[in-house]
Amino acid sequence: MSQAEITMMGGHSTGVMETPTFSVPAKKMAMWLFIIADTATFAACLVAYGFTRNATLNWPRPFHSITNVALMTFILVTSSLTMLFGVRAAKAEDKAGALRWTFITAALGIVFALLHIREWFSLIDEGMTLFKNPWGSGLFGAVFFSITGLHLTHVAGGVVALLAVGLRYKGGRYKADDIEILGLYWHFVDLVWMFVVPLVYLLNLSH
Repeated sequence: MSQAEITMMGGHSTGVMETPTFSVPAKKMAMWLFIIADTATFAACLVAYGFTRNATLNWPRPFHSITNVALMTFILVTSSLTMLFGVRAAKAEDKAGALRWTFITAALGIVFALLHIREWFSLIDEGMTLFKNPWGSGLFGAVFFSITGLHLTHVAGGVVALLAVGLRYKGGRYKADDIEILGLYWHFVDLVWMFVVPLVYLLNLSH
């Protein structure tokens, strides 16, 4: 008889110790709870942005091209794919492959952040600040920098986490589950960007 089977009450009843069907590891549950809470934060920001935009008559449309945002989107979507490859490699116990794809994901995140910062400086050079711009309502700068800044902060935090977890995984302190949990966060960051692009960029293209 295996240790999973135990006899209770002097042999009158037998129980089997099994893992609960819907059990979730504590670290993964913590990440899911964080994602749910963060989803509410981004949703509130985007809804507030929508109301502000609809209530403002002279809302500016400062974007003349989608080239830069399309490039940033391509890079972020690609990084989500490389993160998926990293998780699969980690689960297959391919440590070298998991490290390679994890660090590639971090590198793509850095490129995304640099393109975003370059865009910010370009808009600032054109005269846009938090409270004024040369095209219309000064509220645009406030909501643009707030929403994109919040997302960029998540990307930067994700890059730091990718490097830290990757190095600890290399040293044997973290396992495949840790790579998978980090992957959940990175995919969430990617998904949020899919809502930011149409609402903040595409709807504000100049005619």
